[in-house]
Amino acid sequence: MDKSIDDWFVQDVLPLEAELERFLARHWSDVSEVRDLRQEVYSRLYRAAAKELPRNTRALMYSTARHLIVDLIRRKRVVSINTVMDFESWDVSSDEAGPFETVSARQELTMLEAALRSLPKRTRDVISLRRIQGLSQRETARALGVSEPTVERHVSRGVRLLADALARKGVQRGKASGRKTEQRGTHER
Repeated sequence: MDKSIDDWFVQDVLPLEAELERFLARHWSDVSEVRDLRQEVYSRLYRAAAKELPRNTRALMYSTARHLIVDLIRRKRVVSINTVMDFESWDVSSDEAGPFETVSARQELTMLEAALRSLPKRTRDVISLRRIQGLSQRETARALGVSEPTVERHVSRGVRLLADALARKGVQRGKASGRKTEQRGTHER
């Protein structure tokens, strides 16, 4: 007998709640909004499952959460390139950014998306699961049917290729929409 959508939600989605909240808290700058974001992810998951129950609930949950965050960031329209490069510290830039910073951030995001698409498929898949969707190294290896050292090599290679691709286009790590980060000066003292 097929599982009902309510049974699926209770058995497959709700046990992932803490994991989802950690992911959202790590990738969204306003922790007070995490519960609202979680509810929106649940709503989107439920609507998707109404059409067809997913085979991999965890992957769908991460994909849905990632798309929600990207949608919200696009609405804010100003994104720090470090945010996109690091994937671990998503942070929306200040609303006080001027037109130059806004256009610059959009161009950098477009360049990053193109660089991601240019990665070899396996490397792109590893980067997507590991750094964008937030899966652990072990979960990523299991999902792709490869070893953990292979995942580690692809992450290293992917980040290096992305940084090189962006550097060729004039985007340097440590710069965000034309502004230098404060980290450089703290290490020189």
